[in-house]
Amino acid sequence: MTNQLDFSSLRLAVLGGGPGGYEAALVAASLGANVTIVERQGLGGSAVLTDVVPSKTLIATADTMTRFTDASGLGVHFSADSKVYADLDKVNQRLLKLAVEQSSDIRATLERLGVRVIIGTGKLLDNHRLEVVSDGETSIIEADAVLLAVGSTPRELPSAMPDGERIFNWTQLYNLRQIPDHLIVVGSGVTGAEFASAYNGLGSKVTLISSRDRVLPGEDADAAEVLEGVFKDRGMTVLSRSRADAVDRTDDGVIVRLADGRTVEGSHCLVAVGAVPNTVGIGLEDAGVAVSESGHIQVDGVSRTTASNVYAAGDCTGVFALASVAAMQGRIAIAHLMGDSVSPIKLKQVASNIFTSPEIATVGVTEEDIASGQYQGDIVKLSLHTNARAKMMNVKDGFVKVISRKGSGTVIGGVVVGPRASELIFPLALAVTKKLHVDDVANTFTVYPSLTGSISEAARRLHVHT
Repeated sequence: MTNQLDFSSLRLAVLGGGPGGYEAALVAASLGANVTIVERQGLGGSAVLTDVVPSKTLIATADTMTRFTDASGLGVHFSADSKVYADLDKVNQRLLKLAVEQSSDIRATLERLGVRVIIGTGKLLDNHRLEVVSDGETSIIEADAVLLAVGSTPRELPSAMPDGERIFNWTQLYNLRQIPDHLIVVGSGVTGAEFASAYNGLGSKVTLISSRDRVLPGEDADAAEVLEGVFKDRGMTVLSRSRADAVDRTDDGVIVRLADGRTVEGSHCLVAVGAVPNTVGIGLEDAGVAVSESGHIQVDGVSRTTASNVYAAGDCTGVFALASVAAMQGRIAIAHLMGDSVSPIKLKQVASNIFTSPEIATVGVTEEDIASGQYQGDIVKLSLHTNARAKMMNVKDGFVKVISRKGSGTVIGGVVVGPRASELIFPLALAVTKKLHVDDVANTFTVYPSLTGSISEAARRLHVHT
């Protein structure tokens, strides 16, 4: 007879119901633990309610608009009275409805597994107790272990405080009822670029203000160059090396004041200048949980904090601000807590995507890593304009880049820029994770014609004759 560990007496308290929190709760409950999850907004956290789900739904709508706009290149035309436009009120109603439904689905799944769900706020009293306030009532939850998945909130500038009417952070844009006449986006990181792309696709005039020399300064340089070119071709104004000092309301819009004295006037402004972790006032010091200078909770490769029996996952750890990483951190934490087989998180295996139009997906070692000497590698980049399927789809912008380790030929990184890059990156992510040789990728059949054919072709060009 096989001996099985009984975790039914183990009590786990989870503070935060985002991907890191609810994924951990699901795993722990399925293994028999007694789980309580405390969430202040609703299950799914900001990822479901105010960030990933609503923003990517908005982007999907904008992508549809862009395909209509570009349809003439395929020989598709519309009669004079067939005007295509977005009803932003209905768009936002739909995306918020989807977010609420997704949150409800997560809660139902958790409760089906016996997880106790509390909508409220909580803070640590020590490394075994949470003080929870729900519906005006205060209670104490005692636990054998605690997982912190408290997320982050948009960073705010004192000189550009959002009001939810003309000046917004990214959680407030869904209050809009009409497409902005002229949206000014302050910040050219992932969030700023995604919303700039989306509202440009929906029909707004967009000005993107970047303090750096290009959009997406932390991403693949070739990908950023393609995206910036597309932005300009679609009528967007990109102001590089321009730092915004303040944003003020006017009688009928906003005015953004730049550090060099210039001003930019528009109807609305989105301030997207990063995020701060929700780690203040939740009792971390009382429990012995250390944080970095930026306020992020310090964790090791298996999600442990500096306090015994206290784990952390998600944006509050500052590892990678991705829902997939938060979920993996949560699952790893529970595996470690319950003595299951566990491997530390490997950040060079993380696939990520920027949902602009075109999309930008990356995995593994970057070209910058190769240039700096951190890794020794070979790189092949193929433009999609040579791909037969891309030509059929009238796709003009994008490329596939594959990076292999010099000498061994193992696939160690990749970039895809193009439509549905988020889907196309998977074979490269699989190759990186499983340490496949470029010949393994090259000798795998692809459909003809297909965009993935360019991935196979890039791998073939990395073959070394022996």
